[in-house]
Amino acid sequence: METVIIREERSNDLNNVYNVNNNAFQQEDEAKLVNALRGSDAFIPQLSLVATLKDTIVGYILFTKVTIGTNTSLALAPLSVHSDYQRKGIGEKLIKAGLKRAEELGFQSVIVLGHEHYYSRFSFLPASSWNIESPFNAPDGAFRAIELVPDALKDVSGLVMYDKAFLE
Repeated sequence: METVIIREERSNDLNNVYNVNNNAFQQEDEAKLVNALRGSDAFIPQLSLVATLKDTIVGYILFTKVTIGTNTSLALAPLSVHSDYQRKGIGEKLIKAGLKRAEELGFQSVIVLGHEHYYSRFSFLPASSWNIESPFNAPDGAFRAIELVPDALKDVSGLVMYDKAFLE
């Protein structure tokens, strides 16, 4: 496989990102969520990343600001890879690049609602380990968190407050 390049999303990528999200999830909810988040205070342009293969966008990841009590964290959502390119390590590259970039920007933790076995590969643990609660009706194993800085979540607990776009 050719080299996958991870880079920040550009303004001329928006339609392609929409299409990748729509394809990966087989519905428009996540694509519409991303569009709504771009206009929110939770949006961080440096954490809206695309995976390209021969200049074609094949994957996308977004991290947005959330709060847990008085603490700022990030939510990873969505992560998408076009169905023609799944199971080739592109999602892994997006996650690793995104976590590295988040840490470089000074963020200390990330939460995710997703497949338990997939995200555990990247050291995400059940958020309940820190008494962090999801506002969504989700199984304990699916709502996970990772500390980008040791003990970043040690004194953090409570309900995660997402941008209103997640709740619409």
